[in-house]
Amino acid sequence: MTWRPALWLVALLVVVIDQVTKQWALATLVPGEKIPLIGDFLSLQLVFNSGAAFSFGSDHTWFMTVIALAVTVGIVIYARRAQSTAAMWLFGIGLGGAIGNLIDRIFRDPSFGEGHVVDMINYNGWFVGNVADIAIVGAAAVALVMAFTHHELLAEPHPADADGAEPPDDPEHGEAPSAPSAPSPSAAAPDGPQRA
Repeated sequence: MTWRPALWLVALLVVVIDQVTKQWALATLVPGEKIPLIGDFLSLQLVFNSGAAFSFGSDHTWFMTVIALAVTVGIVIYARRAQSTAAMWLFGIGLGGAIGNLIDRIFRDPSFGEGHVVDMINYNGWFVGNVADIAIVGAAAVALVMAFTHHELLAEPHPADADGAEPPDDPEHGEAPSAPSAPSPSAAAPDGPQRA
């Protein structure tokens, strides 16, 4: 499966939305103050997360940055084997979410590589997330549903990718080379006896 511009366009759109909402939250919300949207079930609250979900790994921000980078690279690698347009969209959304949070971890305060992720959506006090989290979790959930309903997400690795051998002929790689034509009877028959 070849690269598709749609993967990068979808990822870019998610990154832009994520970063714009984070900048809005930084400029508008007061850290820690809750603004109810749907009662206590859904509210806005600006927090800075140094770890992963539920503040896991909050004392090891560099480690979380490395994990985020590894996840981003993994998505890019597996996206090359996306089997369908829907799968490519899922990879693009997940990639955009991963990059959105990775930008925070690399460039935001307190220091390079140890930045705190900007979160602003409080879910009933269970956890606080952002647009990037929605993209990552949503893409993963849809991918699981597709996998359980037997929708192919990834194409099998191509033999040429594994051992450098020439790929077998199939409809995706053009027509098979034509077989050599048989020699004509006149060309194959031996010459007759020579007359004196």
